[in-house]
Amino acid sequence: MRRPILVVIAMVLSAPMVLQAAELPITKNSSISDFQNRVEDVTPYNFDAPPQGLFRTITTAEGFDEQLGFQRTHEIVPVKPTDQFRPNAREIFIVFHLHPHYQGFKVLGRCYPEAVAGLDPTLLIGQDAMHIALEDESGYLALSPPHTTWKPGRYKVEIHVGEQVNEMSLMGTMRFTVLKEAP
Repeated sequence: MRRPILVVIAMVLSAPMVLQAAELPITKNSSISDFQNRVEDVTPYNFDAPPQGLFRTITTAEGFDEQLGFQRTHEIVPVKPTDQFRPNAREIFIVFHLHPHYQGFKVLGRCYPEAVAGLDPTLLIGQDAMHIALEDESGYLALSPPHTTWKPGRYKVEIHVGEQVNEMSLMGTMRFTVLKEAP
């Protein structure tokens, strides 16, 4: 006796759902382009500007300092951040902080004279690399002058990420100026 009553109750409760489902309007077929990124909404990545994405911050500086950071990690911080340097600067530092990452990698910097009198802009004059371990959140690159001093002018540093430098590893470009005379 109980079983037929349960069957009837189940049928009565499920009947309105069938009616409601039958009354739903049918939607039109959408074009695949409705689900794709529109060209006008996409900003192209500028490889000729400071790197973004992986880098939280990146700056040129006269030096760096190592501090005990949050969660007792070693944090590299810039000392006297600037993009203008004296010709007698022993090294120019590029100091960066990173977003979280899930494996180790290398950050490489390659320095070229962009607008320096007497130097070919395609001539590599310096480079540095730093291995970033899984737990590292910051780092630096150090660039030394090609001779005893820097020639006055504008320099660019290509920032690459990976194990080697190629067109796919370029993340962005940093620039700095060496002044004609020491202030």
